[in-house]
Amino acid sequence: MTVIVRDVRPEDAGGFARVRRAALPYMLATAEQTAFAWAHAHPGAHSRPLVAETEDGGIVGTAEVSLAHESPEPGIGTVNVFVHPGHRGLGAGGLLLRSAEEHLAERGATTLYSWVLDAPGNRAFAERHGYAPSREACFLRLDLTSAELPPLQALPPGVELRTAADFTDDPRPMFELDAATTADEPGDVPTVFDDYAYWLDSTWGNPLLDRELSTVAVVDGVPAAFTAALTDGLGRYGSGMTGTAPGFRGRGLAKLVKNDSLHRARAAGCTEAFTGNDAGNGPMLAINEWFGYTIDATEVRYVRTLG
Repeated sequence: MTVIVRDVRPEDAGGFARVRRAALPYMLATAEQTAFAWAHAHPGAHSRPLVAETEDGGIVGTAEVSLAHESPEPGIGTVNVFVHPGHRGLGAGGLLLRSAEEHLAERGATTLYSWVLDAPGNRAFAERHGYAPSREACFLRLDLTSAELPPLQALPPGVELRTAADFTDDPRPMFELDAATTADEPGDVPTVFDDYAYWLDSTWGNPLLDRELSTVAVVDGVPAAFTAALTDGLGRYGSGMTGTAPGFRGRGLAKLVKNDSLHRARAAGCTEAFTGNDAGNGPMLAINEWFGYTIDATEVRYVRTLG
């Protein structure tokens, strides 16, 4: 069966999301969110989403391709390739990867990173194409229909819980909290959030972000910790980010906001909760285990130096 690789078209959003859900069911993907991401890609990312399709026009593979524009280190590119499990062995993955690497190399990338599911076939594919493993991460799942969530606790003095929706008129405090917690998040590529306008456009405006279910802990009037809730309208809830500002850590605020959000998510009809953790982030892994999350899969960050 012949497979070709091409740039995405607006009508591909549904097929792109379908392949992503089938290949990586631990992360939320919808046609609306996919189209939004394409439309709101940062110019500095030189994003080029690709699809692999068969001669009958069916999309069987996708690639997310961009430069790490938020990193202070130049020349870093990311490429994540997904092939539908029912259409592997057709060469789609190799074609997608080659097109992605050529695009990034032409735009100055010298180091490429890619997340790869920790399965023999996936790892062999990456290593066969010159990528070497680095750090690991975990996908965790919680069945909200049967989970015994920890009971809601009384709030400590000076602490109140709000939702992200309460900051609709002025989201800047949420931006500052997101930037502060992301700055020291474990990872291969350092990230600096300093573009408020782009954050408003791409993060605050993300159609998956459920502001009503995203909980914020405010300490003496200062936003101190938050959990960003993502929902897809299919009963699935994802944790986009849970973090505490450096000056407020060690007070149990991350547990407080996440527990509140999970309780409200279940009341809103969500049936599954997903989250992801760097394997070296022991404190957050312990928090998620406390909620009852179990590891569903692991993935490995692979890296290749070009040239």
